[in-house]
Amino acid sequence: MSGETQTGNMSAQRLKALRSLMASQPTPLAAYIIPTADAHNSEYIAAADARRAWLSGFTGSAGTALVSSRALMWTDGRYYTQFARQTDAAVWTLMRQSLPDTPTMDKWITANLKKGSVVGVDPRTISREEWTPLQASLAQAKIKLVAVQKNLVDEARSVMGEKLPPRPCNEVVPLPVEYTGKPAGQKIKELREKMIEKKAEALVITALDEVAYTLNLRGSDIEYNPVFFSYLLITQAKVVLFWANGHLPPTVVDHLKGEGAEVEGRAYDEILNYLIEQAKNLSRTGDGDHSIWLSSDASEAVHRAASGEGVIEKPLNLISEVSPVALAKLVKNEVELEGFRKCHIKDGVAVVRFLRWLHEQISAGNNVTEIQAADKLLEFRKEEKDFMGPSFETIPGAGENGAIIHYSPSREGEQRVIKPDDVFLLDSGGQYKDGTTDITRTRYMGAPDKIPGPFKAAFTRVLRGQAALGSALFPKGVKGNVLDSLARRPLWEVGMDYAHGTGHGVGHCLNVHEGPAGVSWRPYPHDPGLAPGQVLSNEPGYYKVGEYGIRHEDLVEIVAITKDSDHPKAANLLDDYDGRGVLGFSTLTMVPHHRICIAVDLLDDFELAYINGYHQRVLRTLEPVLQQRGLVEDLDWLKAECAPITRE
Repeated sequence: MSGETQTGNMSAQRLKALRSLMASQPTPLAAYIIPTADAHNSEYIAAADARRAWLSGFTGSAGTALVSSRALMWTDGRYYTQFARQTDAAVWTLMRQSLPDTPTMDKWITANLKKGSVVGVDPRTISREEWTPLQASLAQAKIKLVAVQKNLVDEARSVMGEKLPPRPCNEVVPLPVEYTGKPAGQKIKELREKMIEKKAEALVITALDEVAYTLNLRGSDIEYNPVFFSYLLITQAKVVLFWANGHLPPTVVDHLKGEGAEVEGRAYDEILNYLIEQAKNLSRTGDGDHSIWLSSDASEAVHRAASGEGVIEKPLNLISEVSPVALAKLVKNEVELEGFRKCHIKDGVAVVRFLRWLHEQISAGNNVTEIQAADKLLEFRKEEKDFMGPSFETIPGAGENGAIIHYSPSREGEQRVIKPDDVFLLDSGGQYKDGTTDITRTRYMGAPDKIPGPFKAAFTRVLRGQAALGSALFPKGVKGNVLDSLARRPLWEVGMDYAHGTGHGVGHCLNVHEGPAGVSWRPYPHDPGLAPGQVLSNEPGYYKVGEYGIRHEDLVEIVAITKDSDHPKAANLLDDYDGRGVLGFSTLTMVPHHRICIAVDLLDDFELAYINGYHQRVLRTLEPVLQQRGLVEDLDWLKAECAPITRE
């Protein structure tokens, strides 16, 4: 029996167990929704929360499953190829949400379920922002959305005799102010001032990276993300951290006190009951008209508990909007920004050393698998100061695997060897105490005269798009989606495109994907507008399924620009957008592009100068570091890679 058939049979058995539980509910469910997110709306999740992956086999980081008499999966263009590989088409149907003709989940439900049907979801796994419009849409079709308190996928696992993965509870460690630039006590003080402005009795912080940021603490409960399972409640009188069993280690207590923060510890599982009791107590004080502030990304369960819905006669007011912590950490302070610059130099050294090693191995005829390449890159990064681990699972896509946008090679079974005629797409990053990196470079592993013309042209068009965005000037406060088409234009001109956004925010020693700002064809719903101090990615791409993938990714810092700034377009400025202020990008990533893959005849003079200027900056930045460390061969390789590109 093939592995695919086994996977299909297992998925079918799991769906059968789930459907049986759906039918046995007090009010039988016609459909059940399984989001990817955990109780904190995390993008990347722990094994304990990987319910959708367990049910379907699809491990992509984005996607929502709907199980009725059919099993459907909504996900975007980053995952179409991966979905086809990991799931059984006889069991699961892909709903390609990037395509305009694909119905949204609510439209599919209203078109396919009968009036009076009931749809269930675990309220801990869906945000209030998702719940409210879905409930309203279904209600119009006389279909009811209900909160199912016990997660039915967890129940199905138990029915099938499987033990649920334990929730991680790893060590929590302080991140000193020399890296964060602002003590926890100051952050809490600023949040309390905002609470007074909002007339909020309490602020509930539910996103894991926001808790870590506020308290200047880091953890390892979710792989690649230095966060820990927790909630944080702030009032004018106290700060309560819901974590583990509630006992805070002496190192954490001393750290918080040293940064002017008195924090009470409570057990992680107490959060909902605590919020309900708080709501009861507040309802008895004054006129009972009190407000609780929390993110609209917080779960439906937290919203209900915070307001006292179903418990008190008049629920408390909820200020449900973008989190003030999300807005605060979006704009990095000068210490954080300097850390970003420094960690990208270290990361550049590691990636340059790796690329030289890889090309030498392939040229010498040695077999190197994708997994071995990822492991070797990790070895180089581990040599750098303050390195904490990868910022996400390395994507080492050789040949056809590079076209899988979020490719993840398996360590089991036969390993894909990187061949001399392969295009190799390497997307990787590091977590450092002073910042987070995320870089993609696309390399051709063979001789220059063997490079296929169509690939070379596509490589260059993607690079032109990256240069167009990287050199753009724009008014302060514009939304990131305004800039997206700049990166796509060189591809659009010839009917090509890519099925992902162009840029995402990046946390400081936190999640490599950070909102609420970004650059995408779809607007970020809470984008406050671009401002100096934000760090984003710049990553256009092109993917030819079955052959290769191309992506050029840098991280960029948003900087204020004047006519005297060191920016390739600064000298042309005639005004500052009527006083709004001019912004641009400064590239943080320090790794050259593969110059032999660049079709010079497709570049205009500005683009050629821009690429050469970037390469000279990379060499100027990394050369003294490589010299000091005696890495002569790496420096020689870098000099050749950064040599000026000229027209024939």
